[in-house]
Amino acid sequence: MCSGRVDLEFVLRAFSNGMDGVFVGGCRLGECNYVTHGNYYALNMVLLCKRLLEHIGLNPDRLRIEFMSSAEGILFARVMSEFSRQVRELGPLGESEGIGQQELKSRLAEVIKLVPYIKMVKNDKLASRLEGPEEYDRLFTRDEIDELFSTVVSYYIDPEKCQACMICARRCPVEAIIGAKNQVHVIDQEICIKCGTCYEVCPPKFDAVTKIVGGPVPLPIPEEERVLVRTG
Repeated sequence: MCSGRVDLEFVLRAFSNGMDGVFVGGCRLGECNYVTHGNYYALNMVLLCKRLLEHIGLNPDRLRIEFMSSAEGILFARVMSEFSRQVRELGPLGESEGIGQQELKSRLAEVIKLVPYIKMVKNDKLASRLEGPEEYDRLFTRDEIDELFSTVVSYYIDPEKCQACMICARRCPVEAIIGAKNQVHVIDQEICIKCGTCYEVCPPKFDAVTKIVGGPVPLPIPEEERVLVRTG
């Protein structure tokens, strides 16, 4: 499998499932047999994931990526031995970082939930072609990741403006919008991936979808109050 198919969520879920370390191996940069050069994406994904681990208080050294050819068995064995030893020295996930298991699960779950949003916001950087290791630390900065989490975008449908036209519900790629004919629509924030499709397709004459940056989302109105009564 191409290393470019190793998704950010795969790595985070591995840690959520109790793995103490995650290793990603790929073919050498610049030597991909295909035009995709997915190993560059894998590298950028790992660099991003390391910053995310730092953000939630985990040691980024628990994640490692290396590039080598299939003929370099000796190199592979050496790298794996080094990484295994390093992970053992770090100890169980969360323990050396002073994070309890419940808190650790909660922090990872929050990041995993935001993976589609993070990938969308950082799409341009994830497609970068870095020239060398000296550029690795500059691709994603700690301040950048802190800002990312403090300005997370959410979307809310104003019940006073919604006309139950069903346009946003039909266009939502993850079916996160609850609604029916003559029923005020509501966004399920647990399912929403914050892609902004509802915001873009809501007819300007209604202007029912509100974009909220870094703030709390109002609670949805009770189901029994969602019936839209049309007058005139």
